[in-house]
Amino acid sequence: MAVLFFNLRDVPFDEADDIRQLLTEHEIGFYETSAGNWGISTAAIWLYDADDLEQARALCDAYQAERAETQRELYRLRKLQGQHTGFWRHNLGQPLRFLSYSALIAVVGYASVKWLFDLGL
Repeated sequence: MAVLFFNLRDVPFDEADDIRQLLTEHEIGFYETSAGNWGISTAAIWLYDADDLEQARALCDAYQAERAETQRELYRLRKLQGQHTGFWRHNLGQPLRFLSYSALIAVVGYASVKWLFDLGL
């Protein structure tokens, strides 16, 4: 019986490709389902045989530990080189968009609590 192995929701394409390659290299049978046209189905990688789950999980855990370390190192390197864009630097790159979103948030916040003040609460 098929068993859910890896949920693909919000997973980067390169990570999903690496997982597929890892399963293929170790000859673990799998198939993939998509999220469908409306994105409401389960996009996932499924294993054909539940007996392969333990081996696949161990391989995936080792891969993800290695990936976490490489991504942390990449983040540190970008930060040292000044290529990392934080919240303010990102928003200062497009100031009109930032100001419009901030104004919209302020209007929605005001409209949300205005009725409370009108009621005297």
